Amino acid sequence: MSYRSALSYVLSTTIGPSAEQTSARGRFPRASVVALGEAGLLGLTVSGHLGGGGLGLVEAAEVVTEVSRACPATGAVLRSHYAAVALIEAYGTPWVRRRVAAGHHLSTLALTDIGDGGRPDGSNCPAPPTGSPSTGSSSTGWAPTGSAVTRTGDVVALRAQKRDVVAAGEADSYIWSAPPADGSGSGSGRPSLWLVPADAPGLYVPARPNGTGPHGSGTSTVCADPVLIPASAILGREDGRREDVLSTVIEWLAALPTAGSAPRGSVSAAPAPAQPVGAEALA
Repeated sequence: MSYRSALSYVLSTTIGPSAEQTSARGRFPRASVVALGEAGLLGLTVSGHLGGGGLGLVEAAEVVTEVSRACPATGAVLRSHYAAVALIEAYGTPWVRRRVAAGHHLSTLALTDIGDGGRPDGSNCPAPPTGSPSTGSSSTGWAPTGSAVTRTGDVVALRAQKRDVVAAGEADSYIWSAPPADGSGSGSGRPSLWLVPADAPGLYVPARPNGTGPHGSGTSTVCADPVLIPASAILGREDGRREDVLSTVIEWLAALPTAGSAPRGSVSAAPAPAQPVGAEALA
């Protein structure tokens, strides 16, 4: 079955029928994501030798265009996923790539730091649970607004509050932007990008989505207080030459349409370029 046939089937059986409730109730479109995975569309851009569709940005943009027309929330989720998978495909491990190809791994982007506001300490995140291993018995150790990254041997600690993260609390991993890690050898000031598992200790999401994405897309703040990950989770090189990594995510975000930006027409119609939300964090 071609990817267009698979897409048509998922649109008619799952995404279309559930779109109204997704928007009206603000409920994350989990059934639609599962159906996209089962149809091979979550793994559309993963290499064929790993079980993926082996296709590229043009085909991904077509799929996002059609899904966004039927359900803006699901389209937003898929847009962030494809942009994240572009980096996973280029720099991730074969194990993660196979999980994406099989439709068992949803990824997203956490690129933009949040501004002041919300809690009295200037954050927009909930206080971590009492007794959290990373904070002790209170929230007084919560990191201030802005990103920080510290490397100790083979372990990296990320502290940040990221805004407008699509599928926050629903994705299986996050592409996370941070300053260069201590000792990484980078003097360029360009951000580093990391693959952060959703189940990493110290990662928190508000109980209710507080972002600006389409209703039901799970767009919200994600907070790290801190998240400890292996140094090998960095995407790309650690010598400061990250231009290829940054170019990849910016290219995909710019080309993949946002909800409402695509022109009416057939599935093969070229989508209108979209403002790359979050890409300003990588400049």
